[in-house]
Amino acid sequence: MRILLVEDSQVVVRIIRHLLQQELDCIVDVAEDLAAAEKLLASHSYFVAITDLNLPDAPDGEIVKEVLSHQTPCIVVTGSLDAQQRKRLLQQGIVDYVYKENRFSYEYVVKLVGRLQRNKNTKVLVADDSVVSRNFVRNLLEQHLFQVIEAEDGAQALEVLTRQSDIRLLITDYNMPHVDGFELILKVRETYAREDLAIIGLSNESSENLTARFIKNGADDFLQKPFVHEEFHCRVMNTMDSLDMLHSFWEQANLDYLTGVYNRRYFFELFETELPELQKKGTSFCVALMDIDHFKQVNDNYGHDVGDEVLISLCQRLLDTFGERFIVARLGGEEFAIGLKGLSQQQAFILLDKFRAQLAAEPIDTAKGTLNITISTGVATYHCDESIDLILHNADMGLYQAKELGRNLVCLAPDDCQ
Repeated sequence: MRILLVEDSQVVVRIIRHLLQQELDCIVDVAEDLAAAEKLLASHSYFVAITDLNLPDAPDGEIVKEVLSHQTPCIVVTGSLDAQQRKRLLQQGIVDYVYKENRFSYEYVVKLVGRLQRNKNTKVLVADDSVVSRNFVRNLLEQHLFQVIEAEDGAQALEVLTRQSDIRLLITDYNMPHVDGFELILKVRETYAREDLAIIGLSNESSENLTARFIKNGADDFLQKPFVHEEFHCRVMNTMDSLDMLHSFWEQANLDYLTGVYNRRYFFELFETELPELQKKGTSFCVALMDIDHFKQVNDNYGHDVGDEVLISLCQRLLDTFGERFIVARLGGEEFAIGLKGLSQQQAFILLDKFRAQLAAEPIDTAKGTLNITISTGVATYHCDESIDLILHNADMGLYQAKELGRNLVCLAPDDCQ
């Protein structure tokens, strides 16, 4: 990521450049005036430009027009700004402006650049039956580099969410035909948790309980129309920061800290909830329980750092093979479980044995050379009214048998062999 910093104060340059390079993986080019900035803009493509408003050869903010003419997002850092200048800058389409007041001001600039970087890969759905309103919101969002998708009403919004599950923010108007904003939020929250999708409600109505109704229905925030650019951007940024934080908390609670696969807690809670539904629908389900063979010897002979490399590499291979369709979890140490929903016993066995053979044939690269790693696996099939504890117990019986027979094997649970 390449950033242009246009500033004639060496003190400010040192502060902002230090903070940017400390927090972000970026290259920072510095220009002291408009002429130097023009040369750099002609030579490089910049992710964002951070510019002073008053430069020695451009005292009236000419730098902003120059930066925007290169389709480069612009953040203005200034010592002073009157109401007329502020209005003109916002109309020009800058990302934001920040006053040179203290260290927090410069930290905000860096935080904003980081937010823009994340926004590039973030999809936002705007649901509003007003074309004018949709276009206005779209333009504001695109200034902050979001990927914007539009829906003409709540019903269309639901269709879009069904097709594109990676949308992270929904901005919805209240008054819409077919499915209004309240109904849309209620339906969305049946599928999307708060750590997966944030929602901001909009309305030009002035009902005193409108904000509370939006929040109670599952929205994260609410904006009264008409709103100013700055309020919109601040609310969106705070909402996305909260979403990132919630998602981070969720990951800490549900993902294994070392390998990134699901942890024991998530695996048990997920399938305790899903098993009755699988039984109701008659969906086949198998659980594989696998152990790395002689893993203690890896730690003893090569050290725990190499042992961690093996665990991480194995999990990546498990995700590459099973992660798209099935649930992979680390239950603890060198023990892993895979929830194979929709597979028969024979299908699960074939898939797992193929993985076992590939792992044995392809050594794992580590800091101390390549290591030949094998796994033993037990497979259990779900029968009516069994708990996930019992299925895993049965799979463990198959795993025990695989070890007794010499390891590097896949064995069915004894009850499934009858």
